[in-house]
Amino acid sequence: MYFMDLLVLVLNILMLIICLLVGVAFLTLLERKVLGYIQIRKGPNKVGFMGLLQPFSDAIKLFSKEQTFPIYSNYLMYYFSPVLSFSLSMIIWLIMPYYFGLMNFNLGVLFMLCCLSLGVYGLMIAGWSSNSMYSLLGGLRAIAQTISYEISLALIFMSFILLMLSFNLLDFFKIQYYGWLMFISLPLMLMWLSTMLAETNRTPFDFAEGESELVSGFNVEYSSGGFALIFLAEYLSILFMSMLFVLIFLGGYEMSMIFYLKMLFMSYFFLWVRGTLPRFRYDKLMYLAWKCYLPLSINMFIFYIGFKLFLEIY
Repeated sequence: MYFMDLLVLVLNILMLIICLLVGVAFLTLLERKVLGYIQIRKGPNKVGFMGLLQPFSDAIKLFSKEQTFPIYSNYLMYYFSPVLSFSLSMIIWLIMPYYFGLMNFNLGVLFMLCCLSLGVYGLMIAGWSSNSMYSLLGGLRAIAQTISYEISLALIFMSFILLMLSFNLLDFFKIQYYGWLMFISLPLMLMWLSTMLAETNRTPFDFAEGESELVSGFNVEYSSGGFALIFLAEYLSILFMSMLFVLIFLGGYEMSMIFYLKMLFMSYFFLWVRGTLPRFRYDKLMYLAWKCYLPLSINMFIFYIGFKLFLEIY
């Protein structure tokens, strides 16, 4: 019996990995198509029917290129930091709250916060080990940005944990049975929207890869497989943040197609923002995190404490 359970678990994890990689492949195609139409041009449309095979040809091209590394780099750390980033982006998906099969556990929120915090080390090592000034500056920017917005992210989560008195992500569905949390926590939802953009280093907060001044940021020295893994890690985190947003604000995990359609819309939101907004200024980004979002999220947390006490008393 124990062997069969283990086998089912391994098969589920393998299926999740394959589905995620295919999802990321087609998310990149969707991004190029959406940006193309926003800029009044066609996206990729030559490889396969309407460009459907473009992500696979890109993957083959990236992984078959020669792996180069800077001669003065710290080779082992330089080599393994993309693997670390990619592994963490994969591991964090284990908390997706299926009703059966995968590792749905009671401390899912804590596990998620730990994985998000560890993601900073991948950026730091990639920026530092290349031994290049551009990548080091890009890494420092990315780390400062990620740490700043993680604090707001954790405080927003704490407000909902206080309401549910649980760390299990499945409970978000139970608490939203009669109405989505989006309606009773609109300020938190809007804060979460911009925080998840900053957390994933996406436009308008893509300072880690400010092409005008830092070439390509912390990953400037990476090519072929290393670059592909960093790229995959970024898009996996976009999908994960979309899933998390739907889980918290748009009704939780339902065993239906609607959950995945909502998740697709949130992924599209990331691409839509990239095609619409210009890059923010770096000092304004830090001002927004420390002087706007942090006080507001603490105030909302105190408000939810009062709200919970009010419900218990009356």
